Amino acid sequence: MSTNQINKEINHPVYRYWVLVGMVLIAGFSQGMLLPVLAVMLETAGVSSSANGLNAAALYIGIILISPFIEKPVRKYGYKPIIIIGLVLVMISLILFPIWQTFWFWFILRIVVGIADNLIHFSTQIWISSTASKEKRGRQLAIYGLAFGLGFGIGPMMTQLLAINEYLPFFIASGFSVIAWVFMLFLRNEWPESDFETASQLNTFSRYKQVIKLAWFALLPGFLYGYLEASLHGNYPVYAMRMGIDIQFVTVLLLPSFVFGSLFTQLPLGILSDKIGRSKVLKIIFFFGFILFFSMSFVEHLPWVLWILFTLSGMLLGSSFSLGIAYLADLVPANLLPTGTVMTGVLFAVGSMIGPTVGGWLIGVVEQGAIYYSMSSMLLLMFVAALLFERINKKSVGKSTESA
Repeated sequence: MSTNQINKEINHPVYRYWVLVGMVLIAGFSQGMLLPVLAVMLETAGVSSSANGLNAAALYIGIILISPFIEKPVRKYGYKPIIIIGLVLVMISLILFPIWQTFWFWFILRIVVGIADNLIHFSTQIWISSTASKEKRGRQLAIYGLAFGLGFGIGPMMTQLLAINEYLPFFIASGFSVIAWVFMLFLRNEWPESDFETASQLNTFSRYKQVIKLAWFALLPGFLYGYLEASLHGNYPVYAMRMGIDIQFVTVLLLPSFVFGSLFTQLPLGILSDKIGRSKVLKIIFFFGFILFFSMSFVEHLPWVLWILFTLSGMLLGSSFSLGIAYLADLVPANLLPTGTVMTGVLFAVGSMIGPTVGGWLIGVVEQGAIYYSMSSMLLLMFVAALLFERINKKSVGKSTESA
């Protein structure tokens, strides 16, 4: 087949979509691999648990740093160059990680990976959203989200390859990025529509204030999901090594079970929230999530019971981010939704930084049960916040009724 024929085939909307889905699968794989692999390597090198958590937070610092600056170059140069830049940055960073194993060098590289991943995510999300038909957009974005979850779930399994060679996980992840880069070269560049509304057009102080006033609680599930996900992948391997839990069991079964559990319940929980209300579903998953994580501290010596609890917690809490976005859409007018979505994304990154830092500190101070206490306490706070938001809303509705 000639180059022109290949180019024609891969620029078909269906092929282009699956190439972009492949991008996020690889991005999720890189993130899911880096967190536990580097955590294990730092722990083996004798780095403290708190410093280990701080290092894990660097990736999300990169996400936050680049967020205000992505839209303008995408509008000017199109999606393709921005995605290619992101892929090249990921490839180079992954190759450099094992070459010089120094704390601050890894910290900088993780920031670069965070920047690169955000370039890829932002560009592919808008590209899919703006080219998909209205009838297929929801399904296509759902598959896109599942691809990231799948990649993120497979990533931790790469820790097993450290026993063979420390370079191997990084070379494999970098190799996948090279494959994605080759496919990207054949895609025709496109640009966002001139009237495509993005957050940077809307993120004035007054709009942020409006979103917080109307829907502050709906922003919190994004923070929570970042806190839990980063704590599990950044802290749990360290905690397991210190508590004598089999690291192979952790990386091959426990951590993937949380991610894969969420893949089975995303749609059912979304349908349930349509029927009984987003607020009720969020309260349910936060309360039972608290029970599950707190219970883990009593059964960590029973591997298969621990695995069941991890799977159940993933099935419950893995949808918290998407449920938060859906609840946000219920609460704010359409013109404020992009602003709220960006705020949720930033809070996800903030939670992803705070989670490993707090968890690492607790592991050093509390030791036994520390990681479970960190996550169950945050879930309890979210449950209380849900009750508080519901109470405030009822008062507001009551006042509106009285004045009417």
